[in-house]
Amino acid sequence: MILDSFEEIDEWMMLLSRNNVTKLVLTNANRRYELPSHVFSCLGLTELILENCYFNPPLQFEGFRNLEELFLEHIDFGENLSGNQINLPQLKNLNFLECTNVHNFNIKATKMKSLILVTCPDANLLQLLENPSIVVFGVSFLTFEDFDRVEMINSISFLSSLTKIEDFLIEGNFLKFLSAAVIPKWFPLSMNSLKCLVLQDFEVGDLDQLDVALCLLRNSPNLDTLRVHFEEPRDLVVLALDHLEYPNCLDYTLKQLRTVEISCLEGLKVELLFIKLLLAHSPNLEKISIKPIRGLNIRRRFAIAKKVMRFPRASPKAEMIYLNPEK
Repeated sequence: MILDSFEEIDEWMMLLSRNNVTKLVLTNANRRYELPSHVFSCLGLTELILENCYFNPPLQFEGFRNLEELFLEHIDFGENLSGNQINLPQLKNLNFLECTNVHNFNIKATKMKSLILVTCPDANLLQLLENPSIVVFGVSFLTFEDFDRVEMINSISFLSSLTKIEDFLIEGNFLKFLSAAVIPKWFPLSMNSLKCLVLQDFEVGDLDQLDVALCLLRNSPNLDTLRVHFEEPRDLVVLALDHLEYPNCLDYTLKQLRTVEISCLEGLKVELLFIKLLLAHSPNLEKISIKPIRGLNIRRRFAIAKKVMRFPRASPKAEMIYLNPEK
């Protein structure tokens, strides 16, 4: 339904609040919309999707007791929420995309399984991760400008808070952010629960990103699946190349790693050395799939395949699969 004015939306929100609505999707392409108080009386909601709104509940609002799915895009949480905890006892999945004042969104969600944040640099990550049931976590910065606005966190405290995470997506810019602190080779608490690690938009030629990525691998003894989506290097890769060619670059055996998925591969030397490192340290690897970047001609793809096939493998049963380029 497309409405022409916020007054019409307000009327619909009032109507819905009287009819025990269970799912509400509000997509707003105009100026940011101030959610009326009626929305916060829809206590039967199980799924709520909001885009481009101000989220300012009335002071007496305590939470949505039945809400299970919450997706928030371009939401401004303002200042009214500061200090007030919102109770979401049934929440399972929470997604933020380019929201502001997220540090004011203080929730209690003891059943939350999945937490995804994309370009929300002022979010209080440690506070959100205190919810005890989270097993899926993703964090991404889309631009370097996000560093200027991010709430400073202790990298070691942050990484130590991930001990129960089973699926972890981390984007290259956030790897870079974590590298600003000195990260020890071994974390105080290993990520023993981690089964799947996704390195999204990973600049393997950036030594800072590479160092943190290797630390994550080294401290994830039960890692089963690794997915790597390469990003084209923006800087010189000499230091990263030297590091990858160092004999004890990883100095750890990935005993549980079974599956590796590589995408957006250009065939750069630094990318191939990273793949070589994984093959050499994964004695139980069963499958590695490689998908080149779009636009790579067949001759170049064949040359890459030949190089990778020649790399030593710790696992004699590792199957190599070459996929069609990214579309």
